[in-house]
Amino acid sequence: MTHILIKNYSQSSTIGARALATPIRERVEVAMQQDQEVVLDFSDVRVTQSFVDELVGAMIVRHGPSILSRLIFKGCADDVRTILRFVTADRTAQYKAAPARPAFSGQLSQHCPA
Repeated sequence: MTHILIKNYSQSSTIGARALATPIRERVEVAMQQDQEVVLDFSDVRVTQSFVDELVGAMIVRHGPSILSRLIFKGCADDVRTILRFVTADRTAQYKAAPARPAFSGQLSQHCPA
C-alpha cells in the first residue's frame, strides 16, 4: 500500500493548482500499475476542485470509475469530502456517457513507465 500525504506537496495549507496535482497523480498511477492500493491523506490541508479534478477526476476519465476501489481517502475535512464527492460523481458520469471502452485492468497509458 502506498500512503501519500497531500500536504507534503505544498508549502501552503491550501492547494489549488492543477499542476501540483500532476506529480501526485503520476505517483498514484505508478502504484496502481504495481497492483497497490493508495491512501490519499488530506490531513491538515485544503484543496480546490481543480486540484481534485486533476488528481482523481483525470484518472476516472482515463481508466474508469473502477479505480476508485483502489483509492482510500483519509483525513478529509467536510469541504474536501464534498469536493471529492462532486468530482467523482461528475467524472464517473462523463466516463459512462463516453463511447464504450474497457475498464481499468491494472495497465496504464503510455504516459506511465512500466
